[in-house]
Parts: sequence; structure tokens; C-alpha cells
Amino acid sequence: MGRSIRDLIDWVTTLENDGVGFRSLQESIDTTTSNGKLVFHLFAALAEFERNLISERTRAGLDAARARGRKGGRPKALDDEKRKLLIDFYEQKKTPVNTLCKMMEISKPTLYSYIKEGNN
Repeated sequence: MGRSIRDLIDWVTTLENDGVGFRSLQESIDTTTSNGKLVFHLFAALAEFERNLISERTRAGLDAARARGRKGGRPKALDDEKRKLLIDFYEQKKTPVNTLCKMMEISKPTLYSYIKEGNN
């Protein structure tokens, strides 16, 4: 029903405002009762806490990797020398873009991102 706990809480609140109760058959949660509301919100709070912990650990891991000199992301398709050569060919406007892409074995978006980087 919801992609995240926040979505689910919003849906349950909307349903409740319309006089409709939420009952989870698998977890035996019924928001028409006080106990059911308490359990639902406790589960939601625990899920949010767990999501925040995962996010913090991920950030800490990325920071530790950066401190060790590791850089994330996909490696560049071309080294600096080939990128400069590509930009030179492009700026001369003698070679078609498709030919440049085939020659360097890259896509058009990659070519244009290198051009953009080169102009900065």
C-alpha cells in the first residue's frame, strides 16, 4: 500500500479522517483500537529509526573510504589525454559527433559531459 513508512502513516491518517480503520491481517494490527494505534506507531518509529541507522552507517562507511583515498562511482571512460584530444576534435568542428563517439567508444551524452567539463 505504501512505499515507505511515511506514506503508510499518511494513508492511515487519511483513512482515519474518513472514518475508515486500517487492519493489517498479517501483523494483527487494528488502528480502530487504542492498542492497535500504539503498535502501529511503534512499528513506524522503529522502522524510521532503523532507516536512519542504515543511512548513518552508509555515510560513515563512505567517509572512511574517502579518508583511505577511495573514490566511489563509475570510472571515467577516457583518461585525461584522450579527453583533451576529444575536446580538441570537437571544437575544430571537422569531425561529426557520431564519428567522434565511435572513435572513442563512448556515447553522445558522455561526449557532451566531457565537453561541458572541459569548458569549466
